[in-house]
Amino acid sequence: MSPNPPYQDLSTFRMPDGFRGRSGILVQVWWLVQWFIFRPSPQVLYGFRRFLLRLFGAQIGARVLVRPTAWITYPWKLAIGDYSWIGDEVVLYSLGDIHIGAHTVISQRSYLCAGTHDYTRPSFDISAPPIHIGDQVWIASDVFVAPGVSIGDGAVIGARSSVFHDLPEGMVCVGSPAQPLRPRPRA
Repeated sequence: MSPNPPYQDLSTFRMPDGFRGRSGILVQVWWLVQWFIFRPSPQVLYGFRRFLLRLFGAQIGARVLVRPTAWITYPWKLAIGDYSWIGDEVVLYSLGDIHIGAHTVISQRSYLCAGTHDYTRPSFDISAPPIHIGDQVWIASDVFVAPGVSIGDGAVIGARSSVFHDLPEGMVCVGSPAQPLRPRPRA
């Protein structure tokens, strides 16, 4: 044994009671449904995928479009406002709540990560800070959004940006870490 304390000792990790928000059996049923029914559903069956998400507790607004290749960890921790779009291969890692506003686009291959670990503790404790994406936001392709982040209404997040802190409304933001660049014009 080393005289120094460990950086992390995963043998001491414990999942907090109720962390998943539903029973282990329901979690497994959702993952089977997602893999064998949701993902292979034809592209045009947006209503069917909305139905499946609502069936598992997601709050899904009117006319929301979720592509079949999107991956949602726990739908009961997801809310999406009216007329929003979730693109191909988007990951909604909903260990914590993810709220996506109305008329918002999450473009292909973006990753919203509402879960993290405390790397300062050897037990590597898990936590699930929520993510809030406002109304009329466009998150372009391949954007990473970190746990606990809020993005203001009308913001645009440029392709391949990484969002590690809150971003203001009505701004075009780019980079890693993403920073406000200029105001978004209104029509």
